[in-house]
Amino acid sequence: MKSLASYAHPEVLVDNEWLAAHLSDPKVRIAEVDYDPAANYAMSHIPGAVLFDWRRDINDPVARDILSREAMTALLAGAGVDGDTTVVLYGDYNNWFAAFAFWVFAYYGAKHLVLLNGGRKKWISEDRPLTKEVPVPRPGNFRASPPDAKLRVYLDDVRAALPRVRAGELHLVDVRGPKEFTGEVTAPPEYPAEHAQRGGHIPGAKNVPWAQAVQEDGTFKSREELEALYGSQGIQPTHPVYTYCRIGERSSHTWFVLRYLLGFPDVRNYDGSWTEWGNLVRTPIEK
Repeated sequence: MKSLASYAHPEVLVDNEWLAAHLSDPKVRIAEVDYDPAANYAMSHIPGAVLFDWRRDINDPVARDILSREAMTALLAGAGVDGDTTVVLYGDYNNWFAAFAFWVFAYYGAKHLVLLNGGRKKWISEDRPLTKEVPVPRPGNFRASPPDAKLRVYLDDVRAALPRVRAGELHLVDVRGPKEFTGEVTAPPEYPAEHAQRGGHIPGAKNVPWAQAVQEDGTFKSREELEALYGSQGIQPTHPVYTYCRIGERSSHTWFVLRYLLGFPDVRNYDGSWTEWGNLVRTPIEK
């Protein structure tokens, strides 16, 4: 079994053995975050896991934005999370949306967050216990903090950073697939509602698809492999990094890898991403 200890911050990952030993721990709350919760959580999930629906629960119901600080408090407290509860996040697509939830929750000051290494895929492949029972937790006392501005960037921040990107002083990492990066497609066919008016990428961005950071079993690659992956594109911890994708979820996964597994000190997620940048008049685009 691969050790997690070599990562810069191994405390943000747990493996199946750890979770199996803590399924009944009152200080642990398990939460599943899927791209398609109806096809996954409703069929079966890890015993004791609550569902966080990424569309309904982690995004604002009206504006294109993540949930508010008040909604964040209600979501986690309603799931039985206290200020000292360890929240274990996992899901499908190799923890794609679980990492998005991790980023949002960290943005609002949650301190005891971990990802289940391998996510839903590895848990099921090892024939670990599953259930259809939906828990009804008692209310918790979690309270969200003011947003941590060091974790997020907006359109104007990225615009202003373009000279630094061109000068090699700041890394802009596009984590979408190669055909999205080149502009051959504006969104994969399975996401028809998330197209932009123009294809391509933000000028100066480097393309490192998010899925290259995981192995076939869904677990993260070793620290040495990850350092080689990003280092091959000249992406080093000596410079700030902005990550982006199409709507900010895949870029959260890369944000997690760079910030916690490799220990980059300044990594920020541009969750407006390509659906914002690629739809704006006179926003510069490269193909």
